[in-house]
Amino acid sequence: MENKLFFDVQKIWKEVGNYKPIDKLQLEVELYKKLLDIFQVGDFYFFLFAPPIAEIEYVSDTISRVIGYKPEDFTIESLMEIIHPEDLPHFIDFESKVVEFKKKLPPEKIMKYKSQYPYRVRKTNGEYISILQQSITIQSDEEGSVLRNFVVHTDISSFKKDSKMTLSFVGLEGEPTFLNVKESTPLVPFNNVLTTREIQIFNLIAQNLTTAEIADILHISQATVGTHRKNIHRKTGTHSAIELINHAIEKGWLY
Repeated sequence: MENKLFFDVQKIWKEVGNYKPIDKLQLEVELYKKLLDIFQVGDFYFFLFAPPIAEIEYVSDTISRVIGYKPEDFTIESLMEIIHPEDLPHFIDFESKVVEFKKKLPPEKIMKYKSQYPYRVRKTNGEYISILQQSITIQSDEEGSVLRNFVVHTDISSFKKDSKMTLSFVGLEGEPTFLNVKESTPLVPFNNVLTTREIQIFNLIAQNLTTAEIADILHISQATVGTHRKNIHRKTGTHSAIELINHAIEKGWLY
């Protein structure tokens, strides 16, 4: 059964890659650029994934700290094996939806979207943790075939206490965002209830920065930061940073 699931999802990934050959590129500049667009709320590791061959090409050393695996032992096969059995069918459904979404994008917009959703994985000690998977295409060809994805797994166990899974497509560089994407419903752009400044402050709050630190970074007064924080909590119906982050994870708001 596990082998069949692996081959099914492998077929899905290869579909968006169109079996294009992958050239060796200098990715450092592009990786760091994309890292700036990925919002972290806990320990994380990242890897490069090549859809045309359904293989992981590189894994960061931080994977050992997060789930206990050595980078060289982490493969697509091992990832499929450690996903919680209840979450695996949703993982496959979501990956299919991601492929469907990317196939409909014009080539110039392939690298302007980040897909994200949470699921549970098993650490080497047998413990399950909740991770948030965020994936951005960092290499595609002129026809829009996806050649490489940059994937980040962030440990969100301290914030997410249930097993609910939601898929979102976060638009970058001015593209619209689609939250809580359903299998059979049309995509509707998300209109954020927060202002641009409130989103900035929200991201800094989620990094456990104090009001004074946020004020210093944004070059505004602590009183102004305090006002924005109150407005953010009022609009989201939350009362603490922990509640705010948990609410953001539930809604797929992580930017």
